Amino acid sequence: MKLLRYGPMGQEKPGVLDDQGRVRDLSAVVSDIAGAVLLPASLDKLRSLKVEDLPLVAGVPQQGLRLGACVGQVGKCICIGLNYADHAAESGMPVPPEPVVFNKWTSALCGPDDAVQIPRGSVKTDWEVELAVVIGQGGRYITEADAMHHVAGYCVMNDVSERDYQLNRSGTWDKGKGCDTFGPLGPWLVTADEVPDPQHLALWLEVDGKRLQNGSTATMVYQVPFLISYLSQFMSLQPGDVISTGTPPGVGMGQKPPVFLRAGQTMRLSVDGLGVQTQNTVLA
Repeated sequence: MKLLRYGPMGQEKPGVLDDQGRVRDLSAVVSDIAGAVLLPASLDKLRSLKVEDLPLVAGVPQQGLRLGACVGQVGKCICIGLNYADHAAESGMPVPPEPVVFNKWTSALCGPDDAVQIPRGSVKTDWEVELAVVIGQGGRYITEADAMHHVAGYCVMNDVSERDYQLNRSGTWDKGKGCDTFGPLGPWLVTADEVPDPQHLALWLEVDGKRLQNGSTATMVYQVPFLISYLSQFMSLQPGDVISTGTPPGVGMGQKPPVFLRAGQTMRLSVDGLGVQTQNTVLA
């Protein structure tokens, strides 16, 4: 299934994508694509529905019909840094002996095609295409062998980053990662049964039509089962939590010379089978 949330910002309704690429309304079935709706039993009930019998929503998704972040009411958005060895190298940093973990504030999450706001005074806003994992069954002290049973599905995230705030503002990376609109999520949540191997997915990002990132999740340092198990040693993972798993090389900071976003540009990005995002940049 491809689950989604559609409608005006702050008023999103739950939906599902049908075989013709149209949105079907799930409002009579669930209140949101969030929390307990992502538990295995709840997803099984959604799979049993006859999608063609659900109300058809007018408009073409990502054209006339706005999509919101594909998961609502997110409790935690946990991100992994330097999880591709070649990205660590372009950043001038060693591959970490354990995963680098930081937060993206949930107020940063937005729709896959919403405008990305460059913070006032920023001169180093950057892009990062990433595979995001959405937790279904929660847990603590999850074993690596059991980790994939805790995945509801996968989606695309653009881990937009302000590098000066991240690296030079006397604190953790979080300052440069959690600005409003710095977490486009979606367009849809693709359930885990439709992604047989999350470690063999191509991912790419373009700015103004120029391909800058072109990688594969196969080159992750720490793979999805390990990350879920590792994070669950430090916190309970809960239904609807989002884990963004890191980015391949090609970010602006790694260009020679470095290149950063300015207002009036367009980013397009995708992970195989999970849809495409498109964002225009504006000043906050």
